[in-house]
Amino acid sequence: MKRARYLGWDAYFMGVATLSSFRSKDPSTQVGACIVNPEKRIVGIGYNGLPKGCSDDLFPWDSEGGYLETKYPYVVHAEANAILNATTPLQGSAIYVTLFPCNECAKLIIQSGITEIVYQSDKNQHTKEFQASKKMLDAAGIMVRKVEGVVLSYEETD
Repeated sequence: MKRARYLGWDAYFMGVATLSSFRSKDPSTQVGACIVNPEKRIVGIGYNGLPKGCSDDLFPWDSEGGYLETKYPYVVHAEANAILNATTPLQGSAIYVTLFPCNECAKLIIQSGITEIVYQSDKNQHTKEFQASKKMLDAAGIMVRKVEGVVLSYEETD
């Protein structure tokens, strides 16, 4: 007889996205993404961080200040990294993200052929970027759903 309690697909894939977010060096917002094809196979993962070859120690991680003194012009979002890291075409895939995608990532998601977004947090729902993202995703017919209760945590060791 099989085990009665085991991890469901949403918890599993959101867990992978959450685990990926732990790689982020961003002190305020760590985001992870996991792309899953229609056969429930992981085909791309990513987290928010600097582009390849750019040292984490040479660029700012601040959220406030002059534009060029903040992280915003430099950090690649988790969704973009997951799409760029994909191993196969993404048509019909789902992306699991720990934070609802911004408008720039929504464009990439739509253009890549991803048809479903599963997200955990929408803490930025009050922003204009969120509103633009939602409008484009609705217009493109992308299925969007929120999952709750999937929490992974870790302890730092010396």
